[in-house]
Amino acid sequence: MNYWLMKSEGDCYPISQLKRDKVSPWTGVRNFQARNYMKAMKVGDTVLFYHSNDKPSGVYGLAKVSKVAHPDLSAQDPKNEHYDKRSTTARPLWECVDIRYLSTFKKPVSLEEIKKTPRLSNMKLVQKGSRLSVMPVTKQEFDLICQKGI
Repeated sequence: MNYWLMKSEGDCYPISQLKRDKVSPWTGVRNFQARNYMKAMKVGDTVLFYHSNDKPSGVYGLAKVSKVAHPDLSAQDPKNEHYDKRSTTARPLWECVDIRYLSTFKKPVSLEEIKKTPRLSNMKLVQKGSRLSVMPVTKQEFDLICQKGI
């Protein structure tokens, strides 16, 4: 099993919405590295669900990959804000995975708290210049964040 962090803006698609939806495709990712990380995901991989641009920004709960990478159809819809004319049915450029809600933390683990935790100093999330919306995390990083949130 692998571990991941996936970011969503808290006012766009919060973990409470995933809880209501139960399962959702993770659409709208338009960064090749983040897309490639999703292509590497396997069913059963666990996800730290991160709210960006929130008060506080941080990890709010857990999800699980429920469907491997498949074409992100939002890229092919001209009415969608994530439309990309380069992506076609014959040659989809962007992919997404489906994630299933697992749980919401009792308290979010804020970015500030993550940055102040020495054992999380190598986490991709806190590395300078890292703004990816999807990134791997180690089992140790995952476990430590879960301990802080539960």
